[in-house]
Amino acid sequence: MKKYMKPDGFRKNPWSDHYTHLARKTGYPARSVFKLQEIQRKYRLIKKGHRILDLGCAPGSWMMYASELTGDRGLVVGLDLKPVTVSLAPHVTALVMDVFSEDASAWEAVGSGFNVVLSDMAPDTTGAKDVDAIRSLQLSERAFSIARDRLASGGSFVCKIFFGEDVKAFSEIVRKAFSQLKLFKPEAIRKASREIYIIGMNKL
Repeated sequence: MKKYMKPDGFRKNPWSDHYTHLARKTGYPARSVFKLQEIQRKYRLIKKGHRILDLGCAPGSWMMYASELTGDRGLVVGLDLKPVTVSLAPHVTALVMDVFSEDASAWEAVGSGFNVVLSDMAPDTTGAKDVDAIRSLQLSERAFSIARDRLASGGSFVCKIFFGEDVKAFSEIVRKAFSQLKLFKPEAIRKASREIYIIGMNKL
């Protein structure tokens, strides 16, 4: 019996799952939004009128969800190397920018006094767990540095990191800057993934 290949546009995405379909159905560009939704349901970090900084914001799902929570009196600023192409609310700004940039004028445009700094940044993976964990740690350390500089007193920090031997030490560093620290793995994370979220609450 002849086997026919489906046209390219109809090939099944091997990573597609329930969350992928649900994101598409609800208008979000990526399934990652459900990770933030779980974090929000558990810890209630984002509130009406809040100022939010989203690091690694493309393709825009976290910004879209955060903007719904803050309402139009809030502010959501996103940074990413890639442009965000989805439609965003008037109180949301997506900037094409390297988080490692040392351009003072660029950071002045980003602003400060944020209530929550979010980082869903992840490195391009190599398949080598130790290498990927080190690269993830570097991004997490940069996100934490930005959070320390840009968070208002009492603010919160959410940071994705690949689990590795340095996570505990990094967590302890973050703990010193906040009155509470939690490690959380949302159900929406793929079972094979080694990612986890470090959550610092009430910046000292």
